[in-house]
Amino acid sequence: MPRLKKVLESHNNKLHVKKDDNVIVITGKDKGKKGRVIAAYPRENRVLIEGVNMVKKHSRPSQQNPQGGIIEQEAPIHVSNVMLVDPKSGNPTRVGYKVLDNGKKVRIARKSGEVID
Repeated sequence: MPRLKKVLESHNNKLHVKKDDNVIVITGKDKGKKGRVIAAYPRENRVLIEGVNMVKKHSRPSQQNPQGGIIEQEAPIHVSNVMLVDPKSGNPTRVGYKVLDNGKKVRIARKSGEVID
């Protein structure tokens, strides 16, 4: 029986960022870069950000890429290394949650109190 990764065993995999959020990288080789979340992978606690963590991938010729060669593409980055960008000021902010009067739960920026969703 194959061994499962410990990452997949954790149950609380709710991320503080979602697809199409604007985020800033707070640590690592791309520190300070801003980008949009292309995809979120909650089971691995990782996100894919536009223009961040670029890696070179060797590809053999295929129907989509008849030439083959080296392609540069984004690789997932751990969600703890990114923070949401405050819609008001453009600075990194933590995420809070608030229930509105109509009963809808929304995310808020902790710095400005601005509603994100």
